[in-house]
Amino acid sequence: MCIKIKKNFQIYLDFEELAGQIKTTLKIKSMQNIIGQYTNTICTAAKSKTPLFIRGGGSKDFYGNTMNKDGHNILNAAAYTGIIDYDPTELVVTARAGTPLADLESELQKQNQMLGFEPPHFGPEATLGGCIASGLSGPRRVYAGATRDFVLGIRMLDGNGSNLNFGGKVIKNVAGYDISRLITGSMGTLGLLLEVSIKVLPIPPFELTLRMQMKEAEAIEKMNQWAGKPLPISATCFYENNLTLRLSGAESAVHAAHAKLGGELISDGSIFWSSIREQTHPFFQSGSSLWRLSLKSNSPPLKLLGQQLIEWGGALRWLACSGEYMDTEENIIRSESILAGGNATLFRSNGRSDSVFHPPGPQMIKIYQRIKEKFDPVGIFNPGRMFREL
Repeated sequence: MCIKIKKNFQIYLDFEELAGQIKTTLKIKSMQNIIGQYTNTICTAAKSKTPLFIRGGGSKDFYGNTMNKDGHNILNAAAYTGIIDYDPTELVVTARAGTPLADLESELQKQNQMLGFEPPHFGPEATLGGCIASGLSGPRRVYAGATRDFVLGIRMLDGNGSNLNFGGKVIKNVAGYDISRLITGSMGTLGLLLEVSIKVLPIPPFELTLRMQMKEAEAIEKMNQWAGKPLPISATCFYENNLTLRLSGAESAVHAAHAKLGGELISDGSIFWSSIREQTHPFFQSGSSLWRLSLKSNSPPLKLLGQQLIEWGGALRWLACSGEYMDTEENIIRSESILAGGNATLFRSNGRSDSVFHPPGPQMIKIYQRIKEKFDPVGIFNPGRMFREL
């Protein structure tokens, strides 16, 4: 449309563009107001020393130590949403912490890209902030990297309500301490995540899922042998004498690896790996207490009561046990994990435990407490959710 102001002078108005600019401005102001509300809530809580329970979509409420929410205020982190910046050519996306994980992955898929650490959702309400705060990775983790390996920068509010930025939006970033990775997996105990910049990866052009029958010891040996060879393996899973593996990459390379490794071709591979990542596989549906054991990948089979499922080339052992004798089981499982050079986390429980995460030594607790004090001086953020001492 054209409006004449004076002779030989015209102003052209693109109403669609103008409407978009107005919408963007209002969105920015709305997000700024939300940050202001978060800041006020944190400052008020710090002044009265009232604990805050940070919650996004709630899909990972089960994870971590049980918190007594009596007297806690819930800080709804899901309100701060939206993708801020995404340049597919740079393989980096920056989004607000409340952004639904499904929405973010959908936008990446439009550009044939993905989150390389294959994070579990555990429900449609999962948010980016919850993904980073929990630090959980899926089947591709040992072959592509962990959650913290993909985090380039963060924006957060600390226990004083201060707005802090760490890291950046480029892959080669060496400015200052790597606080972004420290925050990843801290379970919301150090601050409220606002924004996250993440490295993304191209979706593999071709994938196949294979299955082979063998005993556990042989499967562990095979997975470790393959890890030292140039094979396009992107996921492994051993359960009930069946070793399942995923091959990802160029079609010719995948077919060549298949010919070399052998195995039965599985047609519903994507459904299988989704069931492992989201824990909808029958192994995870028994109702038993579920332990997550992180060990050396070449650790021999563990002689523990209950069913086991192995991922990550032998480095991740899931153990489902009754939980009938929680204290006894916990002591045995943690002791066996230490002997195998690793640690054990009570991932899901049908009972109670004094410490879900593997208890650190006294010196490590002191380090954690000093870090907590720097970011959260009064101790209002998710007290006790990670360790009882924090």
